[in-house]
Amino acid sequence: MRPNRLKQIWAGGKAATNCWLMLPSAISAEQLAAQGWDSLTVDCQHGAADHAAMVAIFTAISTTDAAPLVRVKSNDAGDIGRALDAGAYGVICPMVDTPADAARFVAACRYPPDGSRSYGPRRAAIYAGDDYADHANETVLAIAQIETATAMKNLEAIAAVRGLDMLFLGPNDLRLSLGLRPRTTIVEPEIIAAAQTLRDAAHKAKLKAGIFCGNPDDALTMIACGFDFVVAVIDDSLLAAGAEMQKRFR
Repeated sequence: MRPNRLKQIWAGGKAATNCWLMLPSAISAEQLAAQGWDSLTVDCQHGAADHAAMVAIFTAISTTDAAPLVRVKSNDAGDIGRALDAGAYGVICPMVDTPADAARFVAACRYPPDGSRSYGPRRAAIYAGDDYADHANETVLAIAQIETATAMKNLEAIAAVRGLDMLFLGPNDLRLSLGLRPRTTIVEPEIIAAAQTLRDAAHKAKLKAGIFCGNPDDALTMIACGFDFVVAVIDDSLLAAGAEMQKRFR
């Protein structure tokens, strides 16, 4: 089976980078993947990609060594299974608040006897190899997004769920849960403390710790703080930043 680049990077003791995809464009995804990102995530929760666009983006990413990831809309076994069958090498599940949520998510990601995933990896077997079903359980990443005060209270119990690979902090929903306003930089003491707590809980449970940053400065800071996976840029933000050059013509 084709190896998971993120697991290779972690085996070498390094942190992995991620580019976040909100746009439903295979061409822009291919261009970004060619820049050397370790992984790219198709956001099907808040982004514009539907299932067909996600499949096209995965196909574009497969021209590179970058790992194709997806954030699904919700903790739904059908959506998770379809994304994996399409070739996702990691699934980020939003709003994992309890151990029961985490267990249900893991079950959707794993074939029996480790879970309840249904067999049908049509594109995944093309991307990964004919032996996909033999190795998918240990290759595909199950990533629980932690983004509420409730999830933070249940953090150690969630981390103890067998089959999880990573705890991934979503700062903006956590901000809302704590009565704070969303923002694009990580500066508040509450969010910094939550990040440190999540990192420690993940590593104590021998899981990877990830965080959504959305800008390179915060991503580099979080790598220095011991995070294993950082989202450093967002595709539509890159487009907007580049388009600001029009101000030079005024």
